[in-house]
Amino acid sequence: MALDQHLSSIDAEQWPGIATYPSGILTKVRARKAEAEFAKACSQAGLSLVEDPDLVVHHDALFARIAHSGWLGVAESYMAGEWSTPDSATLVKVLTQLLKVDYSPATKAVEISESFGGELPGDLVSLYSGDGLSHHGGLFTSGVHTTVRQSWPSYTRGPGAKKPHFVDVTTMHEPDDTVDREDLGDAQRRWAQKLCDLTKTGVGSHMLVYPASGSQVGVQAAARRATVDIASADDAHLKYLHEQLVLEGVEDSVACIALAKGVPNRTELRSRYEAIVSIEKLEALSPKQRQVFIEALGRLLVGTGRAVLQSLVSTERMTKAARSAMQPLRAYIWPGMELPSVDDVHKLVERHSGLRIVEQIHLGAHYQASLQHERSFFDGRLREAAAAGFDQVFRRLWTYQFALREALLALEMVDSVAFAAMHRHRGGKR
Repeated sequence: MALDQHLSSIDAEQWPGIATYPSGILTKVRARKAEAEFAKACSQAGLSLVEDPDLVVHHDALFARIAHSGWLGVAESYMAGEWSTPDSATLVKVLTQLLKVDYSPATKAVEISESFGGELPGDLVSLYSGDGLSHHGGLFTSGVHTTVRQSWPSYTRGPGAKKPHFVDVTTMHEPDDTVDREDLGDAQRRWAQKLCDLTKTGVGSHMLVYPASGSQVGVQAAARRATVDIASADDAHLKYLHEQLVLEGVEDSVACIALAKGVPNRTELRSRYEAIVSIEKLEALSPKQRQVFIEALGRLLVGTGRAVLQSLVSTERMTKAARSAMQPLRAYIWPGMELPSVDDVHKLVERHSGLRIVEQIHLGAHYQASLQHERSFFDGRLREAAAAGFDQVFRRLWTYQFALREALLALEMVDSVAFAAMHRHRGGKR
């Protein structure tokens, strides 16, 4: 590994993979090949590297990193400031176009590890959320929706024929061009209200929100005079969250519950709930943790209750290149991340709990618009981010993850889906 002057300001203890880059005779040979392949991909993608460039390469270490670790190297080089774009919107364009032409340098798979239950820091989320609380996307007022009832195969195990069941599938189509970032806060609150509708939360309902990143749902449920438990294994985040709940005026209706690990065990959360909401937890868990998590939801949900899982999912358009491009998210943000497909979620729910999905809402277009506005907010608050202690490497990482997820949604390789599940056997009750 080589050290260089352009990396001297990077904290090597905090960012060991960024503060150095691969070196050696063999690496130099591979880097020349990587440079040629990268230039070819940019040409095929219609990206300019010379006049009015879409991206500027500041240091040849980019190609050494690509030769060593493919798409992970692309991201690490961006985090190191070795290449840049005029603005973050152009970064979205660059990543979108490279994925569209299937740019696929050999990428080492980052090992999946278990989620330890940490939450995104509240002072980070507040820099880009529209409502001050939410990392997740929103639901804008514009854009029509369509609903169809589909027959879905059963994935339950055991002897005997498995009868298909019906699932109401709603697609939220693209919001119109009049939407801007000032609409994001209302959109995030509107989506939280929709999740309350999906769980049929009302007066006297007992709701569990897990993880705590879905706290806006708890605020909206409290407004309906429900009682809410918000659970997290991140004590610091729970303290921050309690302060926000006080500011929202709902601290008497919403309790913050500390967990020992990333997934609640049988000695925790002994209550049973009419409503459970989990936003973007499933895709961040390791395969083993997902099974334990789904089992817990089935155990915690009352017989006639509803659980809603919102997750990013991979679609049939997902490519090998796109999966490789997501490796940096696993390496630096979500260690268990591997996006399931819609069918994977159905199988997981049916095989590891007594639940069955009865309704699902696809809102990828609205999620993409939300990411665009979150990215815009973050762009405008980079100085505040620095003042809050997020160094330049982290700020570039956060911009990159916005751009990458936005690109994957634009290419329809990824979707955001909310799955509503109920117990399969409800004594004839709906």
